Formats: sequence, structure tokens, C-alpha cells
Amino acid sequence: MVKGTTRRVIVVKAPDPRYFEEAIFIVKADACLKGVDPERALKEAQIVAGSYIKTQAAHRRILRRIPPLGYLAMGALLSAGMMALAGFLF
Repeated sequence: MVKGTTRRVIVVKAPDPRYFEEAIFIVKADACLKGVDPERALKEAQIVAGSYIKTQAAHRRILRRIPPLGYLAMGALLSAGMMALAGFLF
């Protein structure tokens, strides 16, 4: 627990509550001193949260395309390669 510290936060509610309830952004202290528009800060937080979700969804789609036997083959090739490298070095 941190005592004596005050933080300003922006809470963005998730458009699709199946996965997330909300995203919490901690606002920099100097942003408040510079007079950042609250509407602009909220819009920026929504953009960042949306782009993160899109990026993560794209990565998951790529990993789903690889069948389970593909992971097995990659593991076997990696193990064989490491054994060959160890035999070559020692």
C-alpha cells in the first residue's frame, strides 16, 4: 500500500464485457499541470485500449492456425537441433 500519493486515473468501460470490465489508465502528473483537455485524454485512452484489443486478437488468430501436431513437430525439431548442437560442441 502506498501512502501519501494521489493519482488521477481514467477508467474506460469495455464495449464487450465478455472479456474485460474496464481499463484503468494512470494520468501523468505533468499532464494535469499542462491543462490537458479531459475529453481528449478520455478519447486517447479509448484509442489505446481499442488498439491493444485488436493487436491481441490478431496474435491469437495466428496461433490458432497452427494445428497441435505443428507444435509437436516444432518441439521435436527444436529438441533434435539442441541435441545435435550439444553433440557438435562437446
